[in-house]
Amino acid sequence: MRGHRSDPPDSGQELLLTLGQLVDQALERIKLQRARVELAMVLQRHMLPPELPKLPGLQIAGRYSPSRDGLDVGGDWYDAFVMMDGSLGLAIGDVQGHDVEAIAFMGQVRTSLRALAEGTSDPREVLSRTNNLLISMGFGLFATCCFLRFDPVSRDLTVSRAGHVPMIWATAAGRSGIALDSGGPPLGVVRGERYPVTHRRLTEAGVLVLLTDGVVEGPTYPMEAGLAEVHRLARRGFDADPDVLASAVIKVAERTGHRDDAAVLVVRYDGPPVPG
Repeated sequence: MRGHRSDPPDSGQELLLTLGQLVDQALERIKLQRARVELAMVLQRHMLPPELPKLPGLQIAGRYSPSRDGLDVGGDWYDAFVMMDGSLGLAIGDVQGHDVEAIAFMGQVRTSLRALAEGTSDPREVLSRTNNLLISMGFGLFATCCFLRFDPVSRDLTVSRAGHVPMIWATAAGRSGIALDSGGPPLGVVRGERYPVTHRRLTEAGVLVLLTDGVVEGPTYPMEAGLAEVHRLARRGFDADPDVLASAVIKVAERTGHRDDAAVLVVRYDGPPVPG
């Protein structure tokens, strides 16, 4: 009696089965990546203010451009809010990294800074306390930040920086500049750091431009060149709609070749109120 000999496997069928398994695995990876991106985008969206304050004599506009690496989001953020004494708090920052952990840390920075600003009107104290709080949480990450307090009555401006990009300003009288004020190290690095402050009185109408390094710096594009370009835009557009100026400034990031995310906050203010 002869033994039964099975037919050899069909190589084409094996190839189809293998391809099917690879496609299934690829689809699962795509679904996982898509879920991570959607989660990160939701987190990023909720970390930016849904609307900016409206105060007499002030117009504020913000812009955010996502990273082209990682999850297409990052740790750049901006915020503007009215404090208990009626002054305006303005903040912009940049957190190390481009992932969900960076976004979570960014949320801690923004929330901590805003909460601590309710207890003091001094930007130096706000940054110092935020810095100590972040270190105590043990994230192991750092963030740069610029925090301003603007009094809409006296037109006094107080600025404190933690390792962040300088602010740019321009006035209706034709004066302008890059505010190279002294600052301290990034938040989350040195416990007990005391951040210096700079005081100004805004005696004429003008504009302030706050931004992150993703706007003005790239692999082959020095920060000085980017700051000079934004300075030029501020001089030309100091009296323009802040939304228009903010859109023009965020486009500078396209020229730098940087793949980082970027944020811009533009504040246009009128001159001091007329006495009486």
